[in-house]
Amino acid sequence: MRRGLLIVAALMALAAGACGRKGTLKPLAGTPLPPIGYGQSAPATTEQGLTPPPDSQPTRIDDVIRRPERERQDDPFDLPPTGQGR
Repeated sequence: MRRGLLIVAALMALAAGACGRKGTLKPLAGTPLPPIGYGQSAPATTEQGLTPPPDSQPTRIDDVIRRPERERQDDPFDLPPTGQGR
């Protein structure tokens, strides 16, 4: 029983190790490349595809809290839960 579990565990470890194979990607012979995007004159390079656009991580202009508050202000909408659902 333990031997079978060890064999299964070893096979799973080998299968998981094969998932990380790295190599250069090349298009298959006889298949066309993807079309160029609308408004582009040349296909995008790898670096252009991996660089996030500026609006994906905008810079923070203003902080919501202007000064640190020591005590929490009273919130009229912070109500305890009702007893429904019993």
